[in-house]
Amino acid sequence: MQKHVIRLWDLPTRVVHWLLFVLVAAAFVTGLSGGNPMVWHGRLGLAILGLLTFRLIWGLIGSTYARFSQFVRGPGTILAYLRGRWHGIGHNPLGAISVLALLGVLLFQTLSGLVANDDIAFKGPLYAMVSTATSEWITSLHRQTIWFIGGLVGLHVCAVLLYTFVRQDNLIKPMLTGRKPVADPAVKSAGGGGPLAFIVALALTAVVVWIANGGLLTPPPPLPASTVPAW
Repeated sequence: MQKHVIRLWDLPTRVVHWLLFVLVAAAFVTGLSGGNPMVWHGRLGLAILGLLTFRLIWGLIGSTYARFSQFVRGPGTILAYLRGRWHGIGHNPLGAISVLALLGVLLFQTLSGLVANDDIAFKGPLYAMVSTATSEWITSLHRQTIWFIGGLVGLHVCAVLLYTFVRQDNLIKPMLTGRKPVADPAVKSAGGGGPLAFIVALALTAVVVWIANGGLLTPPPPLPASTVPAW
């Protein structure tokens, strides 16, 4: 059957996807290293929070196949997929669960990192908003969650490789080029998610990152003037 090529994943979705992959890997390395790299770990966490925020907003106002309303379905659709009765474009029902799980756990990890500490010198930008005991508890959860994230990422990568090389449904190339050949002539290219939507998503993301970095906190009082005589 002759296939035609459609626009599947828009550029913002693809950029966010690959940046998340790179930044999460870097956050793993810096977080497990400790010491001076923790400064970069905190910066990476804010960057990841920005990407997650943008993706959540883009899931509402982005292009067709990037929207949650297009690929997040109920139990009936998941059951139909398991029985081989689902035929669609974009994230399949199980892939949708994977996407939501990854977004959810990464969002928890970045938000918890805002009030976490490393018991030495690093403190999250919103550390002052919680008590020391609360920060210690959240820090413990933050440290434990990294292995859960690693497991989810591993499952995600294995699923992509399975579909690409075993089921002969290449999921990697469309996430690089944005295009995918389909057999159904009724399937249309993605629409929506134009420049205005991108600007709105970017502006809202900037606000969220500014707040997460302590933008609304009262700055600490200036250090007292030196009492040493100036002679």
